[in-house]
Amino acid sequence: MAEHEVAVETAGVSLNGSLVIPADPVGVVVFAHGSGSSRHSPRNRMVASVLQKAGFATLLFDLLTADEERIDRVTAEQRFDIDLLTGRLSGAVSWLGGREDTRELPVGLFGASTGAAAALRSAADHPTPVGSVVSRGGRPDLAGAALSRVRAPVLLIVGGADHQVLALNEDAARRLGGPHEVHVVPHATHLFEEPGALDRVADAAADWFARTLRAERGAA
Repeated sequence: MAEHEVAVETAGVSLNGSLVIPADPVGVVVFAHGSGSSRHSPRNRMVASVLQKAGFATLLFDLLTADEERIDRVTAEQRFDIDLLTGRLSGAVSWLGGREDTRELPVGLFGASTGAAAALRSAADHPTPVGSVVSRGGRPDLAGAALSRVRAPVLLIVGGADHQVLALNEDAARRLGGPHEVHVVPHATHLFEEPGALDRVADAAADWFARTLRAERGAA
C-alpha cells in the first residue's frame, strides 16, 4: 500500500493532502471533513483505514489553506462557506482525474458535518466523475436545492441519539433525486464516540462503496 503526501491543486490554491493507494484499487474515496477539522481528523482517518483494507484508495486533504484555517478558528466563517468547500472538493476530484494512478478509478465522496453538504453539491454539479456519496453525521440540508439534482447513490449515516441532525437528514433524504438510504447507528451521538459506533460507520461506508462503486466499475 503506497502512501503519498501530495499538494492538491484545486480552485486556484494548493492544499496539503494524503493519498493512499492499495494494490489493485477498486475505486478512490475523497474525504471532505467537517467544521474545524482537517486532513488529520482521527475519525476520518479511521474510516479511511477501513476503506483501504477493503481495496479503496483514499484522499484526505485540507479544504482550507493555512491562512484560512487561522482566520476560521476565530470567525468560523469558511467552514460554513459551502460554495468554497464545494469548489475545492470538485477541484480535487478533477485533480485525481489528471493522475495516471487514479484517473481510471470510480470516485466516491465521504463527507462529515458541513463537508457532507459540499460532497452532495459536488455530486450534483459533476454527476459523471462522482459515483457515490456517504455522509457521516452530516448537514445535507446545507446543500439546499442541489439535493434534487443528486443522481449518485447516497448513504446518510446518523447517530440515533443525534436527534436534531437525524431529523435534518431524514428531511434531506426525501429531497434527494437518486437512490439513497438513511443508516442510523443506535444510541450514537454526533461524533460517534460511543464504543463501537465509529466501527459501524466505517463498515457501513465500506459496504456502500463496495456495492455502488464496484457496480459502476463493472458497468464501465
